[in-house]
Amino acid sequence: MPKMTLATIRVLRVLQDHAGDELYGREIGWLSGLPSGTVTPILARLVREGWLEGRRENGDPAKLGRPVRSYYKLTETGARESGARLGKEKP
Repeated sequence: MPKMTLATIRVLRVLQDHAGDELYGREIGWLSGLPSGTVTPILARLVREGWLEGRRENGDPAKLGRPVRSYYKLTETGARESGARLGKEKP
């Protein structure tokens, strides 16, 4: 079970607000108000714990006109467990 820091709670709330949608890392940072240096390790930890699915976008950054993005969304387990935990957590 991931450690439920205030930053983790903020990331999970963003993902819950967009349940079923894929969000890219920087977008999660903007929506949570957290810097990428905080969000990236949280996302990696939640993927390892099985709470998130992550995938890397295919494409050439030169053709995309931007860096390749990593997208994330809650798994069924992540949605269930975070919903149960966030109901108890008060940031």
